[in-house]
Amino acid sequence: MAVSIGILIFPDVQQLDVTGPFEVFASWPEAKVLLIWKTLDPVASTTGLRLQPTSTFETCGQIDVLCVPGGRGMNPLLVDEQVLDFLRRQAVGARYVTSVCTGALVLGAAGLLKGKRATTHWAFHDLLAAFGAVPEEGRIVRDGALMTGGGVTAGIDFALALVAELAGRAGAEEIQLALEYAPAPPFQAGSPRTAPEPVLAAVLERMAPLRAERRKLVEIAVKRLASG
Repeated sequence: MAVSIGILIFPDVQQLDVTGPFEVFASWPEAKVLLIWKTLDPVASTTGLRLQPTSTFETCGQIDVLCVPGGRGMNPLLVDEQVLDFLRRQAVGARYVTSVCTGALVLGAAGLLKGKRATTHWAFHDLLAAFGAVPEEGRIVRDGALMTGGGVTAGIDFALALVAELAGRAGAEEIQLALEYAPAPPFQAGSPRTAPEPVLAAVLERMAPLRAERRKLVEIAVKRLASG
């Protein structure tokens, strides 16, 4: 029987958060990968790539692996009860609950991170604790049935690790080889620990408005969880 993997998509999702894991999962013959949203209308990613949902909240059924990506568009999801209720319901029966990048914050808003070790994009890592999570740095952080990936490109690493859990290491390695996933970046600026100071400062300045908006929404989400 196929393993159903449901990836949440939404307007302004970070497309690589979706397409990186999707490519890995879809390369595993035993997987049935669903792109899930409220409707079947196409959604545009943060960078304009249009994604076509294949299932809705009502039609997807119980899925084995729940995956929540991040991106600018996850901000409204922090207070979207329709989305949060869907995640809570799916988490009850899912074998794995997972996220990529700031999708972890949406899991937190759904109350699914309390007491759990988790990671997210480095620029928003400190927001995890507000949801009762135990923040841990890493490309992949596993805590029982919860698996969270770091920022954007970590989604590929996370997906390979999850396929290894489900299909065995050899199967995951075959997918990695077929995709020629052997990262060798031309610069060492992919982490705040290794990026040049001017580069880090420029990225932080550019992200400041998004971070401020996200922090306010996290505060609202935390209050809602406390009152619920």
